[in-house]
Amino acid sequence: MRHWILQDARQSLVLAARQDRLPQVVYWGARLPDHDDPATLAAGAVRDVTGGMLDENPDLSICPEAERSFPGQPGLILRAGDGTPILPRFAFLDEVQDPEDGALTLRFGDVAHGLRLVFTFALDPDTHIITAQTRLQAQSPVHLHWLAAPVVPAPDLGDEMIDVSGRWCGEFQLNRTRWAPGIRYRENRTGRTGHEHFPGLLLPGRGATNTMGEVWAFHYGWSGGHRMIAEELADGRRQIQWGHAARMEQEAGTEFSTAPLYMVYSEDGLNGCAVSFQRHVRDRIVTWTKPGAPRPVHYNCWEAVYFDHKIPVLKDIAERAAALGAERFVLDDGWFGQRDDDTRALSDWKVDPRKYPEGLGPLIDHVHGLGMSFGLWFEPEMINPDSDLYRAHPDWALGSHDQILGRQQKAINMALPQVRDFLYDRIAAILRDHPIDYIKWDHNRVLPAPDAAQTRGSYALIDRLRADFPDTEIESCASGGGRIDFGILSRTQRVWLSDSNDALERLRIQHDAALFLPMVVTGSHVGPRRCHTSGRTIDIAMRAWVAAQRHMGFEMDPRELTDHEATVLREVTAWWKANRDWMARADILRLDSADPAVTAEQQMCRTGAQFVVFAGTSATSSQIAPRPLRLTRLDPDRLYDVRLLNRGSLHHLSRGTPAIKDGPMTVSGRWLMHHGLVLPWRFPETMLVVEGRIHQPDGA
Repeated sequence: MRHWILQDARQSLVLAARQDRLPQVVYWGARLPDHDDPATLAAGAVRDVTGGMLDENPDLSICPEAERSFPGQPGLILRAGDGTPILPRFAFLDEVQDPEDGALTLRFGDVAHGLRLVFTFALDPDTHIITAQTRLQAQSPVHLHWLAAPVVPAPDLGDEMIDVSGRWCGEFQLNRTRWAPGIRYRENRTGRTGHEHFPGLLLPGRGATNTMGEVWAFHYGWSGGHRMIAEELADGRRQIQWGHAARMEQEAGTEFSTAPLYMVYSEDGLNGCAVSFQRHVRDRIVTWTKPGAPRPVHYNCWEAVYFDHKIPVLKDIAERAAALGAERFVLDDGWFGQRDDDTRALSDWKVDPRKYPEGLGPLIDHVHGLGMSFGLWFEPEMINPDSDLYRAHPDWALGSHDQILGRQQKAINMALPQVRDFLYDRIAAILRDHPIDYIKWDHNRVLPAPDAAQTRGSYALIDRLRADFPDTEIESCASGGGRIDFGILSRTQRVWLSDSNDALERLRIQHDAALFLPMVVTGSHVGPRRCHTSGRTIDIAMRAWVAAQRHMGFEMDPRELTDHEATVLREVTAWWKANRDWMARADILRLDSADPAVTAEQQMCRTGAQFVVFAGTSATSSQIAPRPLRLTRLDPDRLYDVRLLNRGSLHHLSRGTPAIKDGPMTVSGRWLMHHGLVLPWRFPETMLVVEGRIHQPDGA
């Protein structure tokens, strides 16, 4: 019996293998005592058999093998170069475990077929994230249909799984599906991460909530489409598989790899997993252009002018945005080629002399003179048939000539080196000739078919630009949240969570996205008074406070603002600037609200010294008076001073006397967590903001 253990202060992952076989995960959960014997654990995990079964249960290994009678979905499906199916049986070769960081590499081979499987595991003791990956090596070319990242069992004492779907302007929708015999099979074949299939999964133990209970969580860090399998076998065991979407590798090859699979276990509910993912993204995945610099208040001109670029108008808007507190101005779509609408000129990456007769320089100089940095929109992976580049190189478009267009455009074939060189030259020329510190990188249609080479080509172009322009920050946008994953975040510093600037929709989207994403990468903007995507009219205070929950920005025409609206927006922006440094490293904790109309979160300083609670009411409550809102992760024995920051916005129909209405109140962490805050009554479409700090006695 061979065995391996990865563990930190929170969790233990125990692998064990019989003879030379592939190992199984025989335990993954709460930290085990050091004196637990791995061999005994492995033996204790063996399940009984009875009539109607094989004489022993086939291994649910980290790559289940069909050749060993495994009855479920195998972890590897491939064919030889001539198309003959291959059913490999792997045997142990060697292992490497780094004594410094505990990273584990396991190698297994199939001599008969000339194959090798390499598994890597690394456990980060600070974020508690386990990063796992599988590589396949072949002596002669093979066709790959499916390769799973290391496969793990799902918990038995859990009734449901939570995965993530969505749509344009409605991203990050959580789906709860009950476990049952058979497969929960989700496959994204759109060729990008997708609004529809964010690659995340949460497995709550029975009774788990945001703040309590066991949860196991996964994220597959790949931008090109994935497959997720959650299967309950006939013998009752459950397995979780992740990998690229099937048949994404168009050519036979000798080496293939999954993306990293990020896994974590929590004993304190969904928040335990969320905080681990948030910290890992911020501190391990993203490479910051200016580490430690404050996140600038963002202004994007898209919903103010769309394609109608006039320099005097843009200068006026920039002045107004700066007066409101903006620190970065982003020029969106419409500055290049003959780009007057979304039907033409995409890929003609030269400044439009009709709109900018002296180039971008005068506008950039004006923006810099206002104390703001300058950003620019690109969509490099796309091409309009009505463009100079398409007329010169129709063969550069990906897919068939007569394919259905998306937003009047096709994808450009990023697997071709000449395409990447062309795009690099055009984008690099703009960046060399202008002081641009930010790119909004868009991706506005799905691919005609999934192709891993397309994703690798896009990664290569971004990597090349990042290497040559290391001070230029990049935002990942894909019609909003269509390309958000840890693979793209290892190359970018911000994501545009949704094209919806409707504050009510954003409140929900941000809340659910916080299961995986920290504040610093999550763009959130104050939209127009009447939202362009929903038609809903929302008060400026609600719009501003929802944006202040994440990386704050504006995306409206500031000329529409009344004096009152401008005042509110300046005040909320000033508050965000005063708090953004500690909020940048804060943990976003989802709160369990007794009222389904209230979406609440607590952003907790890493030191625990302060927090802020955002309690947004999205609909009319079924309760006549608010129920207490329990907080989380406070020191139960410390006193906290809590105050309602925006009590001046309360309506006169809030006629009672909750203590928090009259000023700061000092109460224990235990009371806040077990009784909860009694908040004032409020209308729908409003936000209450509560600040808390550890109480300091006079003179302390």
